[in-house]
Amino acid sequence: MEVIPLKYGVMFKRAFSDPEIFTQFVSDILDLEISIDKVHTEYEYPEPIGFVRSRYDLFAEDVERRIIVEIQQVKEGDFFDRFLYYHLISMVEQVGGYQKYGFDRAVYTIVVLTSLPRDGSVNFSCAISDMNPVNEHGETLAVYPHRLLFLCPRQANDKTPPKIKKWLDFIADSLDGQMNVADYQDGAWQKIIAAIEKRTIDPALLSEIKDDMAWQEVTQRFEAEGRQAGWEEGREEGREQGLLEGIEKGRQQIQQQAVQNARKLGLDAQAIAQLTGLSLADIAAIKE
Repeated sequence: MEVIPLKYGVMFKRAFSDPEIFTQFVSDILDLEISIDKVHTEYEYPEPIGFVRSRYDLFAEDVERRIIVEIQQVKEGDFFDRFLYYHLISMVEQVGGYQKYGFDRAVYTIVVLTSLPRDGSVNFSCAISDMNPVNEHGETLAVYPHRLLFLCPRQANDKTPPKIKKWLDFIADSLDGQMNVADYQDGAWQKIIAAIEKRTIDPALLSEIKDDMAWQEVTQRFEAEGRQAGWEEGREEGREQGLLEGIEKGRQQIQQQAVQNARKLGLDAQAIAQLTGLSLADIAAIKE
């Protein structure tokens, strides 16, 4: 069956915003049982926290837990920092004042990266960061339940936990746009496949997906060109500092060209900010 790959955020959100699918995903990935009525997409807190207004691809919470899922096509340079920030903001947002620092809900953030970075910085299928301190005896103190989890479906292997691996394999199978429906008889799989089946997608949604595809192509092309430009400039300098400065210049060229191409696609500043991670001020500073 032809499907729209789950690397496109609009499709991932369409499938996983179903409370039943979301709940099963969280149960298998985090080994947590949650009770939710709704999954929000493009969720923002009512009041801004910190200096960057965070918007979450998928957001749900019950009385004890706040669950966030982010889908990423391309690993940007600030990938790990950005999602640590998102994770921490969802903790800080709960603190109402200096008299009470407790968090009413544990925060769990899941980041799904559907591409393999060329720099080899992601060589795992799943990696978990928690905030529990370790004492001098090597003992972990179970103080905080919060967890930040990174998943890379293309890297699933025989050491990937089985419950996580089945989801990573499913997502990875969708990435070429073809899936054998007979391989997925479980009701949850069938429900997701129905949501991403190509012939069921309406024209408006296909338009969003087209923008997403074009954005990915632009980003990857200029990432490669910018890396080469940075390397050449650094080599001409003949010094390590020159190399670093050249790479930075190449990165800036990627951002500038990507924003310019996104504008040509008709994307507004808010959409470009969401896709690039740049601030609105940075985007406004990039001229046509």
